[in-house]
Amino acid sequence: MDADTQATSLPSPASPIVESPPEIDPALGSPHHRNAVWRFVQFFCRILFYTWFGFRTRGMERLPAGGGLILSNHQSFLDPLLVGVYLNRPISFLAREDLFKAPVVGWILARTYVMPLNRAASTTGLRETIRRMKLGFLVGVFPEGTRTPDGVVREVKPGFTALLRRSDLPIIPVGIAGAHRSFGLGHRIPKPYRIRLVYGEPIPPEIVAELKGRGREDELVALVHKRIVECQMEAEAWIQGRALEAQGEPRIKPGK
Repeated sequence: MDADTQATSLPSPASPIVESPPEIDPALGSPHHRNAVWRFVQFFCRILFYTWFGFRTRGMERLPAGGGLILSNHQSFLDPLLVGVYLNRPISFLAREDLFKAPVVGWILARTYVMPLNRAASTTGLRETIRRMKLGFLVGVFPEGTRTPDGVVREVKPGFTALLRRSDLPIIPVGIAGAHRSFGLGHRIPKPYRIRLVYGEPIPPEIVAELKGRGREDELVALVHKRIVECQMEAEAWIQGRALEAQGEPRIKPGK
């Protein structure tokens, strides 16, 4: 999954941010249930990431019950998998359209909720992204646009705001740490360095609606950057053994 072409416990039923729409696209299925191919890919990746990277994540209980836009920092080619590997619901990312023509890889991408991005018709990908969020799916974007060379969160590009103008959904900031050391720029083989991921508190639709209007987009971009950096710093501190929560590291069985 090449996310560089972009611009990456369970949701609480007690207090959902957005209600799931009743309609379901037969080609995609339910936004809350994974298909068999994605479940198999997850099973394999959970074991690999857990054993090779000691991968851990926290904050999944913060995710909304309905659709939403996940905005994450970008450290490696692994990032789309890292964001979604422990989720028990689908998540969609964009990938170059030509990747879908590759043997095996294209077949997997087409069956793991990845959306093709045609640069000559970029509005098609935009419409499909918005449609999936409205159907109740989580959609992931890496607003830095490319991978960081040193783990520092770069400038957030404002392209993601186009997804918010035609939707009324929350933004979920995500911070990844350690992935640039494991499989970042210049790495040909993943190294067994620890990776951590933190899902932050969602930015609610009311605040998004207030800031996405003309003249205030810079404030929204700055807020998103700040929240992603906070999540990334928490994940990095977790790796270093600092500021751990009182209950200790979340225990997630890789084969679950």
